[in-house]
Amino acid sequence: MVEVKNPEQLKENPIETSVKNNPLARLANFFAQMAEKWLPDAFVFAILLTVIAFIAGVIFTDSGPFDMLLYWGDGFWALLTFTAQIITTFVMSFALALTKPVSRTLESIASKCKTPTSAILLVTFTALGASLISWAFGLVVAGIMAKLVGRKVPDVDYRVLVAAGYSGFIIWEGGLSSSPALFVATAGHVFEGEIGIIPITETLLSTVNIAIVTIIFLTLPFVMRLIHPKNPADRYTIDPALLDEQTEEEPVKNTNYPNDKIEKSRLIPLIGGFLGLSYLVNHFFTNGFVLDLNTVNLMFLTAALLLFSNVRELADGLLKSVSSVGQFVLQYPFYAGIMGMLAASGLAVLLANFFIDISTAKTLPLWTFLSAGLLNIFIPSGGGQWAVQAPIVVPAALEMGVEPAKVVMAVAWGDAWTNMIQPFWAIPLLAIAGLKIRDIMGYTLVALLYSGVVIAACMMLFS
Repeated sequence: MVEVKNPEQLKENPIETSVKNNPLARLANFFAQMAEKWLPDAFVFAILLTVIAFIAGVIFTDSGPFDMLLYWGDGFWALLTFTAQIITTFVMSFALALTKPVSRTLESIASKCKTPTSAILLVTFTALGASLISWAFGLVVAGIMAKLVGRKVPDVDYRVLVAAGYSGFIIWEGGLSSSPALFVATAGHVFEGEIGIIPITETLLSTVNIAIVTIIFLTLPFVMRLIHPKNPADRYTIDPALLDEQTEEEPVKNTNYPNDKIEKSRLIPLIGGFLGLSYLVNHFFTNGFVLDLNTVNLMFLTAALLLFSNVRELADGLLKSVSSVGQFVLQYPFYAGIMGMLAASGLAVLLANFFIDISTAKTLPLWTFLSAGLLNIFIPSGGGQWAVQAPIVVPAALEMGVEPAKVVMAVAWGDAWTNMIQPFWAIPLLAIAGLKIRDIMGYTLVALLYSGVVIAACMMLFS
């Protein structure tokens, strides 16, 4: 773990130069200064959102303070199963990234960086690609790559580098782990009677989704490169030694005891890996390419078992992975409580109906995207947000003659979009990179503004 926990431990480069930063870099620096002064810790942010939702429920609905309290308490543990699933996804993804084949690949990629330009571009492209595979894998790879590249390029602004990695997370809802898209593609989902089963060919492989993914993938790295200060005096660099992993290896007794031989055996993880692989092959052969959270988690676990050399390496990898998810356990119930207040009080319905009332068949996907972006600040969960918003937007789409798949992806992209200013999902990445949320969120605001224009334009163009 990097021991850089606040900006004071970052050293500002004292070099004076007449080089001027471009306007976008100056804007990003302004946002960064505001975030450093005003953005609270991620848990404080969650509590503030809880208070806002509580007060809004009392003011704008018929619910009284005691009602809102009950809604909060009833919802507090509503996402317990989902919380366990996302923690498992992150832990398995992190463990997979720590296997020798994957870690060596990432180190090889990082070694190509020689300049701040190549550092920003490489970290962003890598994070984007990994996020298309899985949201958790994208966060893990972004954090690890930022550390690896930070060691290779000591004159890069480390805060911008980590922010560039997190910006790649914005693409995850257009990839294989998209919660709303996987939800409606699964037999027996809540709205199957109204909209049937919507295959990923109509959501993830739709024209609008492919367009958004392609444009963001090919352009966002260059936007993040533009916000990197040209003036070395404006960069916050970090001593590469702080990014080295400080590990103390326990002495291993080389014995010929049967238990030692078993723990060092390649056979044990392979047995578990082949069991998982066999099940997955049967699953996809029987059901087609149907994904849900449990299937994705099994895929990562299976890959980790097949790539770790023995159970000792696996145990070490899992121990390191688990240390990065403590804030998930603390904060997610509070966001579940917020979701309970928004849903039970009718606040979510009021918000969604406001956007629907001003929508037409042409603009419904756009307004759904924007309302989803707003709701995501209070409910940073693709699955949880879909559960709250879908009962409103699905009937509206059917009534207006809009293909349900379009509002599915509109909700998905709204959820992904405002993650750039929602601290919750940055927690594990920052735990790996060794920074705080205030160190990067000013820079990711630029990613939010840029991607918002791209997504909104595509929503209108392909609706």
